[in-house]
This record gives sequence, C-alpha cells and structure tokens, in this order.
Amino acid sequence: MQHTVEEAQRPPARERVLDWLAGQSQAMQELLQQIVNIDSGSRNEAGVTAVAEALRARLQAAGIAVQFEPVPGYGVLLHAQVPGAEPGPPIVLMGHMDTVYPAGTAARRPFRVEDGRAYGPGVADMKSGLVLNVFVAEALARCGGLQGPLHLFFSCDEEIGSPATRDRIMAQVRGAKAVFNAEPGRVSGNLVTSRKGSMVVAFEVEGVAAHAGINHAAGASAIEALARKTLALHALTDPATGVTVNVGVVQGGIVPNMVAPHAKAEVDLRFTADTDPEALLERVRAIVEEESVPRTQGRITESRRTLPMKPTPGELLALYQRGARALGFEVQGEFTGGAADSGLTASVGVPTLCGTGPVGGHAHTEREYCELATFVPRAQAVALAVLDHP
Repeated sequence: MQHTVEEAQRPPARERVLDWLAGQSQAMQELLQQIVNIDSGSRNEAGVTAVAEALRARLQAAGIAVQFEPVPGYGVLLHAQVPGAEPGPPIVLMGHMDTVYPAGTAARRPFRVEDGRAYGPGVADMKSGLVLNVFVAEALARCGGLQGPLHLFFSCDEEIGSPATRDRIMAQVRGAKAVFNAEPGRVSGNLVTSRKGSMVVAFEVEGVAAHAGINHAAGASAIEALARKTLALHALTDPATGVTVNVGVVQGGIVPNMVAPHAKAEVDLRFTADTDPEALLERVRAIVEEESVPRTQGRITESRRTLPMKPTPGELLALYQRGARALGFEVQGEFTGGAADSGLTASVGVPTLCGTGPVGGHAHTEREYCELATFVPRAQAVALAVLDHP
C-alpha cells in the first residue's frame, strides 16, 4: 500500500490525540460550566435531558453519532459511538447525568472558579467526568487510531440507585472489552478499583393518636417507635465487616400536642462484596416490623440497591498506569465506600475501572469542587488506555 508524502509526515494517531487534548482545557471548562449551571437532580426529567442535549451538541459537531433513549420520569440515556478500524466488542466510557441537588441549586450557587478549582452542584460528581469522556471520544473521532469501537453511555438515575436503568446498563455493557467509569478521581489522585454496594430502605411506622395533655396514655407514639428503631438500625454498623447504617431522613407527627400517629424514615446501608444483601435486608426488616412501642406497627415501603464493585483486574489498572506514567503522573487503585454503576458493570464480568474523571472532592456538599488542572492529563490517560487496549 502506497502512502502520500502528507500521510508519511503526519504524526502517529497516539501523538495526534494527545496534542489535540492538550489544547482543549478552556473548551472543557466552558462545557463544564454550561452543564453545571443546569439543575439535573434525579427525577428532574427536563434538567437531565437538557444536560444530554448540551453534550449531544458537542459530540455531533465532531461528527459522532448520538442517540437518546427516553426513560420516562427520569430523562434520557445518551448513547454515542465512535467506530474503530475493525468491528468487535466495544470499550465503554460511562457516566451519569443526574445529581443529588434539588431544583434551584444552580441558580443559588452557579459554576465558579477559584484558585484552580471549579465549584458548583455536581461539578465533580460527575459532570466533569461526562465532559472528560466527551472530549476523549471527540479526540479519537478527530484523530483516529481506534482499533475497535468506542461507546459512550450516560445514565440518568445513578444517584438514587439506578432503579429505572440498572437492567439496561448491564445489558449495554455485557460482552464489552472494558468499562471506564468517569466518577471523580479520589482527592489523592487515585482511581477506584473496588466499591461498596448500597441499599436504601424506606419504612413507615403507624401509631395511635391521642391528646398529649388530656389522655397521653391512650396514645402510642410512632415517633418514639421510630427513634427506637433508629438506634437498633444504627447498631447494625460493623466496621469489621464493612457494613454501615445511617438513618438519614425522618418525618413524623402532626402537631406538638398530639401523640404522633405516623412517622417515616429512609435508611442508607453500605456493604462489601462479602456481605449477603438479602440477609442484611432481613435484619433491617425484623427491626422495622418489631413492635418497639406497644400498639405501633412498622413496615418497609420501598427498597433499592446498587451492587458492590468487584476488584478491577490487575491488567486493566496496569494499562491505565502505563499511560499515566508516560504522561508524567502516578496513580494507584483504592477502595471506596461510595457506590456507583461500576458495581453493575463489574457484576456482569466486564473489566471495570472507576474514578477515571478529573480529581474532585466533597461530593454531595456545598463545598464540592473539581481540580481543573487534572482535566487534560486524565483525559489523555483514558485516551491512551483506550488506544493501547489489546
């Protein structure tokens, strides 16, 4: 096969990809600002879809095919594909477009930059990771070098345990070569190579109403029963097994001078791959249904869970580390108590590496930030891992 002089003088694809990404820092920040300033809390269907539209516009401008898959009540799934030189199993770049923040948060504290850090709702978890994946895909589409196909898959309900999309996520990645999930890099700069699973259990307690002053003894306080159940649930926390339990939301009662006839709560549980989640749920159920105060009754109204992320295969971590080292930085893999959709992808046997987004911290708080200087090198490292994957 003959090559023209221009083709012979053209830099190798690997070098072209790295050079193109090196010049995208400002464009990355601009797209990040655009989507951080869109409220996209879980179940904010319009907001999640607006984020997807902004990302689609960037991808389509680079000639990348994008499809939306509607998820009523939650938004859309974003699918995008960059073809490779050969057909075959894809590498998947994953992320989620929903955040934990209620409507109005972006207007109250919009995107801002201070001392090299970007702030705003979802800036680390995980809108910066979405932007990183978009630019990696664009670099590979523009510069070439892909041997096999690359897919982008962004979900819409991860922050509430992926109730509407978990089966679609597992079906989407089954048989893939690898998944890179762009949750934020750890504050240390490390990647995530294993995670806890999570379970959220909602329950309610029915009591007996009575006037708190005139006939107190006739009542049965649902709030007291809930308080006793909270103590019993928190006692399930066991650092030795990695189980943690937190009753994080409580509501109850009507007025101060009435013995509360009703109360409800939501409890968050975290566990490792060594824990039997069904057995843990039954322990929770026993506490909820126990008559902790006479004449009160508790019941579980909802439960949802994410799976623990099984450890990343050593060869996939080493692949990323080789690229990072060539770029001048070192990373290790670490375990985290946070749950993510990477647990779902690992559960179907796909080698999964998580925390490949820019470095960030204080997720789910008003102090959430992203280290802007880590955008380009971590995008380059993902691109190298994709190019070098056998």
